Amino acid sequence: MQATVYGLAGSHPVKAVMAMLERKGIEARRRDLVNVVDRPLLRAMGFPGRTVPALRIDGRKVQTSRAISRALDELVPEPPLFPADPDRRAAVEDAERWGDEVLQPVPRRLAWAAFKRDRSGLRSFLEGPVMGIPPAVAAATAAPLIHASARIHGADDDAVAADLISLPALVDQVDDLIANGVIGGAEPNAADFQILASVRLLLCFEDLRPLLEARPAAERARALYPHFPGRVPAVFPPELVPAAAPAGA
Repeated sequence: MQATVYGLAGSHPVKAVMAMLERKGIEARRRDLVNVVDRPLLRAMGFPGRTVPALRIDGRKVQTSRAISRALDELVPEPPLFPADPDRRAAVEDAERWGDEVLQPVPRRLAWAAFKRDRSGLRSFLEGPVMGIPPAVAAATAAPLIHASARIHGADDDAVAADLISLPALVDQVDDLIANGVIGGAEPNAADFQILASVRLLLCFEDLRPLLEARPAAERARALYPHFPGRVPAVFPPELVPAAAPAGA
């Protein structure tokens, strides 16, 4: 079984889908599209929605990381991405939903806001050509697309300030899910892939790494995603950047 994943360079949900495919032993090609232009392109390719990740597999077209996790368990039941026990499955589904709807947009908004301020780290996220455009060229010509993407995702100053304020509580929630055994176990589930991809992207931010470094969330994210290229330079106002918790707190 072969698959093609259409995504965007640096996209954490795309990383999650690639990792789930690897977990299932499914060979997958990744094709990165150009930001903003990806939406009409996906519709032209016959996908029903406008968002990545978009997966073509076994004659099916599936979009969004949550829909893809379920499709993969249908196609290749072992190893499972969801527990068989109904209560445990419900806990994983709730965590996956929270990771998708609440946590996932935060590093995305912060990344676009940061790149509006400083594009020097953009090239580090480009792992290959973007629709045939060499990474160096794609990075050098990205300014208009960065500003357009920031508008699309609501990455304005007020949203960024709110995201930075909320970040410690979000990381606490990830640590709680690990402590309660919902994620972070020996066998990763769909919520692991969903949530820890967002944490792994947050670790690329020089501003935010001190907040995360000593946390179980960071340890588990690095274990699940050992290769996660990208660097976001420190650009946020220091008074808005949440401080790391004291040791032992």
